[in-house]
Amino acid sequence: MPDSGDQVASTAFQTIRAHAWRMRRFALRMGEVQGQGYVGQALGWADVLAVAYCHAMNLRPAEPEWEGRDRFLLSHGHYAIALYAALFEAGVLHEDELETYGSDDSRLPMSGMATYTPGMEISGGSLGQGLAIGVGQALALRMKGSSARVFNSMSDGELDEGAVWEAAMSAAHHKLSNLINLVDINRQQADGPSHDILQFEPLVDKWQAFGWHVQRVDGNDLAAVIAAFDTALAFEGEQPRVILCDTLMGKGVPFLEQREKNHFIRVEADEWQRALADLDASYAEWSRA
Repeated sequence: MPDSGDQVASTAFQTIRAHAWRMRRFALRMGEVQGQGYVGQALGWADVLAVAYCHAMNLRPAEPEWEGRDRFLLSHGHYAIALYAALFEAGVLHEDELETYGSDDSRLPMSGMATYTPGMEISGGSLGQGLAIGVGQALALRMKGSSARVFNSMSDGELDEGAVWEAAMSAAHHKLSNLINLVDINRQQADGPSHDILQFEPLVDKWQAFGWHVQRVDGNDLAAVIAAFDTALAFEGEQPRVILCDTLMGKGVPFLEQREKNHFIRVEADEWQRALADLDASYAEWSRA
């Protein structure tokens, strides 16, 4: 008979998995509103967001500007659809706003803007800037004596930007142990495969050389993602932390997973319901595993 600790852990795991599944559903429903969008990234990044928002971060959903909150920076502003899904699931946003996605006067523009959306900490989109902002915020929080942490979410395409590596060097120099960087390695950019644009491997060696505590995990293996977050939060050294997450765009919807290019998805009107049905079938299969 399993002990109570195992049962609690299993229940918590299944709860986080359900959060990730609903985040994927939210993203598909928003994508259907416009018939297109950065849905592939949302499906691939949902497990990481579920762990961040429903397991790791200290938040007050009813008070998105609470001073003691952990900060989540969306450096890759085009992932806004993914973050909105997380904010819905975390209780910061309300589901009745789904149908306004990308519309005039909506609080949910297609690229993240802090002036529009509760819980959106920065206006991302000019790629490569989020980590530098995170360094400044982490340093400021430490100077104020705050225990809050800064999580920066970025894409592998941003690794092409020199500002990222300047920020990485600064974070290590200032011993910003309250900074956790999350890198989505999905190997796709607007202009083609990431390795064809600019080769960035070996990433573990590079981040270690810059003075960071480094982990690399399958970003769609929920148990591995949870363990990586727990390790990063428990690590007692003075180094900033980075979690490199290998993900699959379109995760959970087989016909989207198999597309050669998923950076910006256009789906036929009759395919959105198929995508939802496929996602629900995938979730049922994951739950049986």
